Amino acid sequence: MDPGVRLMERVQARDVAAFESLYDSYHRLVFGIGLRILGDPTMAEDLTQTVFLKVWTAPEAFRGGSFVAWVSRVARNRALDVLRARSVRPEIEIPADLPLEGSLDDDVLTRLDAQRVRDALAQLPPEQRGLIEMGFFGGVTHQELARRTDTPLGTVKTRIRSGLRRLRQALGEHAAP
Repeated sequence: MDPGVRLMERVQARDVAAFESLYDSYHRLVFGIGLRILGDPTMAEDLTQTVFLKVWTAPEAFRGGSFVAWVSRVARNRALDVLRARSVRPEIEIPADLPLEGSLDDDVLTRLDAQRVRDALAQLPPEQRGLIEMGFFGGVTHQELARRTDTPLGTVKTRIRSGLRRLRQALGEHAAP
């Protein structure tokens, strides 16, 4: 069985460690797709954040099959939505080629979600926030984080896990009923 599928089963059961493993295993793939399509590292980082936020908040969207194919398709579609949104210019009349799939709504929601995550991250203690930012958004492994910060690996993992728990609580408090 695909390791991503096994991890997604655990993520659907709200297993934070499984989510961390999933992110560690696949964030470079998502970032690479975003970078290739968007051509901008910052936008690719935002895309990666958005895709994995979706994985965590809506794991039921994965309905089986190949996890790599699914997460690649989600990343590609989100990146294309961002490109479409960037190309839309304000006009007096509604353009005839307006996307019908709600992709603009998805982009707005994606931006709102990204801002909510940034706001929640800002509330974390610095030792948790720094590790999460370097690990999740910088693509740095737990081992490399421990080396860079001269912190024991177990402490790095505990701080990240605690920070993710706090993020989940903060984001849950803002979720719509």
